[in-house]
Order: sequence, then structure tokens, then C-alpha cells
Amino acid sequence: MKKCFRKFNSEQLTCIHDSYDIVGDIAILRLTSTVNGKAKTLAETIMDTHNNVRTVLAQTTPVQGDFRLRGLKHVAGENKKVTIHRESGCLFSVELEKCYFSPRLSYERARIAKLVDNDDVVVNMFAGVGCFSMVIAKHSNPQKVYSIDVNPIAVQYMRENVKLNRVYGKVVPVLGDAKEIIEKRLRRLADRVLMPLPEKALQYLPYALLALKTSGGWIHYYGFEHVMGKENPIEKTKAKVAEKLESLGVSFDFPFCRVVRSTGPNWHQTVLDIKVGSLGKWE
Repeated sequence: MKKCFRKFNSEQLTCIHDSYDIVGDIAILRLTSTVNGKAKTLAETIMDTHNNVRTVLAQTTPVQGDFRLRGLKHVAGENKKVTIHRESGCLFSVELEKCYFSPRLSYERARIAKLVDNDDVVVNMFAGVGCFSMVIAKHSNPQKVYSIDVNPIAVQYMRENVKLNRVYGKVVPVLGDAKEIIEKRLRRLADRVLMPLPEKALQYLPYALLALKTSGGWIHYYGFEHVMGKENPIEKTKAKVAEKLESLGVSFDFPFCRVVRSTGPNWHQTVLDIKVGSLGKWE
């Protein structure tokens, strides 16, 4: 541990590693009770440690609501909430209090991009500022990535990110509720559907199926699971998704699944890559 962290005791040090994210040149603190009284000191320490960080904000509310937003307050450095984040050769412009963004999904974004085949049509049901969509467009050769979000400010930044990443014609920003957009405009055209919103993934699963071509395709499903004791978060996700798909009369398989990250005590984010069979008789 660097000298600048010696201002904290051993209990506080165990909390610090997961207590902040860096997005562009902004660090975002999640202040636990262990380090809450030292927010200013922690902010200054982070700025001393990371030369690229010019602003430190503290999260004041959980991520919540249909737009997945959180409250943020200024702690140190420049007083701003807009930044440009660099990842996988892409640029993401984002206003952190008005758009959802997580740098902790960078591995997943790169992983999914590697799975996309040439000329795939992709529907991203919960796109935010378009991070999955931009990485796919830059690192694979999709025909189209329809990038949907219900938050108008997120879609505004998504359009800016299309320009920043020069993916004109590849990524199509779409404002609206994914289920309504799919029902009206995107039925039966996707080879692959992304569902990176665990809170609504199970509810919206029928609409992901509706977006797939009649020959079937792939759904990348993200969930949250609370587990106790020896419970397996992946098995819990598979069980509830399998029950839903079976009730819809769909043939499917789970070729790949993993725990993406821990999101709190006994809480985990999971992902299932679902291979869906022919949907010719399903509507």
C-alpha cells in the first residue's frame, strides 16, 4: 500500500479498494461507515495516487429508478460531473448524475464484442450511453446495433458517442422503452440481444425473444442474485430463466454462464449466454 494510504487504519484499508470507481478523470466514492468520516482525506489521497483524476464525487443515494441514476456530491478537485471515459479503444462521453455508467463491466463489454459474428444484427435493450454498442461496433463487424434506452439524456450522450467513435450507420440510437420499441419496430430481426439491466431482465425476456429472428439466436442475460450459505448464484439465475423460457415453450441451452461481480454482501451479478432454438411457432 502506498505511503499516502497510511492515514487509514487496517479496517479502513480493507474497505478502500472497492470503495471507489474511476470514470474518465472523475473518481466516485461509495462511502461506507468505516471510511465515511474521512471522505475528504480519501478524496485527496485518490487524487495524489491517480494523476489523471481531477474530480472526486461521493455517491449519496443508491442506483435507483427507471433511469438507474444515483445522487452525487462534490468532494474535491474540479466541480463537474461530465467526463470522457476511455475503454477498449472507445470513448464514452457521460454525465454521471444523469446517465447510468459502470466501468466494472468493461470485461463483459469486451467479451460480448468477441462473440459477435460478421453481419450480426444486435439489439441492445438497455444501452445507457451505448457502451456495449460502441465496443461491439469498434471490435467486430455487425450489420447494425440497435441501441435502446428510455433515458433521453443517455440517448443524447449515445448520439455523441456515435460521433466520437465514428460508428455512423453501425450503432443506431433509439429512445424509448425496449419492449415498445421491439413490438413496433424490431420484431424478428436480431441475431443477438443484450439485456444488461438485471432489475428488468426477467420481465423483459419475452421481448428479447420477440426481437430474435425466427431461426433463433443468442440472448445475453444479466441478473442479480442474493445467495445464502452454499447457494450458487449461477444456478439460481439459470433456474428462474429456465422456468420462464419453458413456460413460453422455447427451446434453449446455456452454453456459458459466470458471476460477473459481487455487488454487496451476498449479492452477485450473473450473466447467462442463452442459445435459443427456432422460434418459428412462437409469438
